[in-house]
Amino acid sequence: MACNCSHEPAPIKPDSRFRTALWIALVINLAMFMVEVMGGMYANSAALWADALDFFGDAANYAISLAVLGASLYWRATVALIKGVTMALFGFVVIAKVAYNYMQGIPPEAITMGGIGVLALIANVIAAVILYRFRDGDSNMQSVWLCSRNDAIGNVAVIFAALGVFGTGSMLPDIIVAVIMAGLGLSAGYQVIKKSLIERQQNITTEKTAKTTCS
Repeated sequence: MACNCSHEPAPIKPDSRFRTALWIALVINLAMFMVEVMGGMYANSAALWADALDFFGDAANYAISLAVLGASLYWRATVALIKGVTMALFGFVVIAKVAYNYMQGIPPEAITMGGIGVLALIANVIAAVILYRFRDGDSNMQSVWLCSRNDAIGNVAVIFAALGVFGTGSMLPDIIVAVIMAGLGLSAGYQVIKKSLIERQQNITTEKTAKTTCS
C-alpha cells in the first residue's frame, strides 16, 4: 500500500479579486521604481534612490505574495531569499550613492525631487486604496495593504527633504533621508534573508521527518 503522508496543508484557493489587486499594485510599484531611479539620477538625489529601493521592495513583496498563493513553503522561502539579497544589495548601492553625492558636494535639484516625491505619494495612496478591502484578511493580505499604507511615510520624508534642500540650498536633508531609508532597506533585507533561511531549513527538516515516518 502506498504511503499517504501530507507534508504540509494544501493551499487555500486564492481570491481572484485579491490577485487582481496585487497585480495592479505590482505594476504601480515597478513603474515608480523606474521613475525614481531615473529621477534620482537626473536630480542627483540619493533620497529618491532610497525611496526607489522601497518601491522595489514593495514590488518584490507583491510578486512573492502572488507566487505564494499556490507555492510550497520551500519555494516561498526561496523567492523571499532572493528578494532579501536583492534589497540588501540595492541598499548598499544607495549608501554608495550617498557617499558619492557627499564627496561631490552638489545639492540635488529640489523641484524635480519634490515633484517625483508627490507622484510617489499619489501612487502609494492609489495602491493602498486598491488593497484597502483586504486589510482584515489573513496575514498575507494585511501585510501587503500595510506595506502600501506605511510607504506613504517615506514619500512624505522625500517631500520634506526636497523642501529642506529648496529652502537651505544644502544637500544635507537629502543625505539624511537617504541614509535613514537605505538603513531601513538593509535592515528589512537582513530580516527577510534570515527568516527565509530558517523557513527553508525547517521545510527540509519537515520533509525528511515525513519521509522517515512514511518509510
